[in-house]
Amino acid sequence: MKLLMLAPVVLLTGCGSAAALKPGPSKMLPPKPYGATAVPTAKLLVTPSSQARPERSDELLKNSEERRGDDFSLPPPN
Repeated sequence: MKLLMLAPVVLLTGCGSAAALKPGPSKMLPPKPYGATAVPTAKLLVTPSSQARPERSDELLKNSEERRGDDFSLPPPN
């Protein structure tokens, strides 16, 4: 019984790859971007930029101000 429960765990441990990924035999890595000093690493390419994931702004409203009138808020025509 314990052997049957242990078998899937042992099989799943072999699914992961410990070696670094490499391009196929006929494939090449993308070239270095224009103006870059080095080829970006895989981790750098996967990390989202600050524009893709903006930081949260927790600035509280410190002074309340009255809204100014809206010049385009007109009544509907008759």
